[in-house]
Amino acid sequence: MTIDPEKEQSNSSSNTNNSIWQTVWENVQILVIAVILAFIIRTFIAEPRYIPSESMSPTLETGDRLVVEKVSYYFHPPQTGDIIVFEPPTQLQMQGYEKEQAFIKRIIGTGGDIVAVENGIVYVNNTPLEENYILESPNYNLDSVQVPEGYLFVMGDNRNNSNDSHIWGFLPEKNVIGHAIFRFFPWPRIGSILSTIN
Repeated sequence: MTIDPEKEQSNSSSNTNNSIWQTVWENVQILVIAVILAFIIRTFIAEPRYIPSESMSPTLETGDRLVVEKVSYYFHPPQTGDIIVFEPPTQLQMQGYEKEQAFIKRIIGTGGDIVAVENGIVYVNNTPLEENYILESPNYNLDSVQVPEGYLFVMGDNRNNSNDSHIWGFLPEKNVIGHAIFRFFPWPRIGSILSTIN
């Protein structure tokens, strides 16, 4: 029995081509699955965020990178003390901010709470807050306001350099993107983020 060298070479070449295409197809499938998973995770579970300003200093500094989780708010509403990322409300969009230009602030009051600022102290329901996380006491006063149901009153920890509810009013809960829980950069400051009000 004689073996045709050309036929054997042709079969070998065909097998090599099939193997290459099979590898390419498997890689494409892996890539598609990875993209779908990344989309699902970013949309419904968690996403990274970058801090562009000093409005949350000293808790968060310009350039910090955070993990913002979205799962907990499927089970309970945002809580006082949470540091949240949110889409700018209508009041800010009317000032020229884009809907995609997310803000980050701390929740001071939720629906039904009465918030006021007097002589450098923030009051919620006539109780002064002990705020060891802020940069400095606010140098402005705010007459008592009651937060409507379905809304939040938010402030930056850098009270005197923050575009927040004391300027533009209440934040609709529906604008909340998620809860900032962990800083993963820079390395020396890695860790969970303080999210309580005393």
